[in-house]
Amino acid sequence: MARSAESVASVIKAYDIRGIVGEQIDDGFVREVGASFARLVRTDGGAERVVIGHDMRTSSPDLARAFAEGATAQGLDVVLIGLASTDQLYFASGLLDAPGAMFTASHNPARYNGIKLCRAGARPVGQETGLATISAELVAGVPGFDGAAGSVTERDVLPEYAAFVRGLVDLSRMRPMKVAVDAGNGMGGHTVPAVFEALPIELVPLYFELDGTFPNHEANPLDPANLVDLQRLVVESGADVGLAFDGDADRCFVVDERGEPVTPSAVTALVASRELAKEPGATIIHNLITSRVVPELVTESGGVPVRTRVGHSFIKQRMAETGAIFGGEHSAHYYFRDFWGADSGMLAALHVLAALAGQERPLSELMGMYHRYEASGEINSTVADAAERSDAVVAAFADRAVSVDRLDGVTVELPDHAWFNLRASNTEPLLRLNVEASTRDEVDALVKEILAVVRA
Repeated sequence: MARSAESVASVIKAYDIRGIVGEQIDDGFVREVGASFARLVRTDGGAERVVIGHDMRTSSPDLARAFAEGATAQGLDVVLIGLASTDQLYFASGLLDAPGAMFTASHNPARYNGIKLCRAGARPVGQETGLATISAELVAGVPGFDGAAGSVTERDVLPEYAAFVRGLVDLSRMRPMKVAVDAGNGMGGHTVPAVFEALPIELVPLYFELDGTFPNHEANPLDPANLVDLQRLVVESGADVGLAFDGDADRCFVVDERGEPVTPSAVTALVASRELAKEPGATIIHNLITSRVVPELVTESGGVPVRTRVGHSFIKQRMAETGAIFGGEHSAHYYFRDFWGADSGMLAALHVLAALAGQERPLSELMGMYHRYEASGEINSTVADAAERSDAVVAAFADRAVSVDRLDGVTVELPDHAWFNLRASNTEPLLRLNVEASTRDEVDALVKEILAVVRA
């Protein structure tokens, strides 16, 4: 059936497909997406099968089955891996050299669901690499297929995934540690026990029950409110480190032994230095709102930093173009060349654990060398015209700006290592501000000055 362009555009975003179940996404819609995706990967890549995984949301199993029906109706075979984290689906895509579909709405509330698509070898699918084609077909009506239908098989890849990610990190010098983990009732409760069981770790689990209604807190550790329970648990249990995963467990946030959050930029710098020790001179990707400590430390370690736009499809594209060994984002997405260029919160967590366990200092001291600047975090403002407000801010700083670039929104470099970025949301009427400077007072002053213009 043909669908309106407006309804399709409301669900198919820049990087994935996401919407409210029963209102924007249902079995019929997903069945058509599965059929269109099958046509896309068969035509472009000669694919003969697709692998499908899903998270713990109550709607996910039925939507995954509907997608499988659409794909098999187009002649493709389907491999169902069942409950999975997103990086577990990427692993399956790489292992089987098959396109993949992961049913999850990541950290969004329970009423949402969506699909993260990839081509064989976990290669990303964004607007320019397939989503625009799928959108057009859903509007026009997905053509039928007159050949034989594909088959459906099931495969449990969790043990293989766990062994594979452990094999990518040198864990040989790990001392026994106590590790607190908040799975947020998401897929970390599925993957963490499988990965950690072979390690000298005393696991202190929190909210490991798979529950797509998220009864304890949103599975979005980027919001400080959702880290509070883990911070308390780390201190009360005497854990060496705390880890918090988002709903589909492709992102991991770190809390030190004092219960203080470790910035994703610091984790990026740590992992980058470890990867560069294995491969000196390699390229490291970082997005443009990651702390400047990342390119500085990459350069100091003999690596090549490459700056890119925000968003996993852009990071993965630059990873492929440059052959980068690793990439990191401010949002705690971490990408690994040896993991098919895909992101894995679990791999980042293993790097942090290996770095901590390979020496005797507490995590707070270990991470001190990766903290050079103060940052505002992302501050959102509702605006009617993001471009007009951004231009007004640039004009206000014209006499102080060292440089201005528009790689993604607008980034203004200021004297003495200070900078800020303003970029519009892809999905909401929001303007997102990130500020970094040498001191907290400088950050606070810049935020106040910029927001006075943005919200005028």
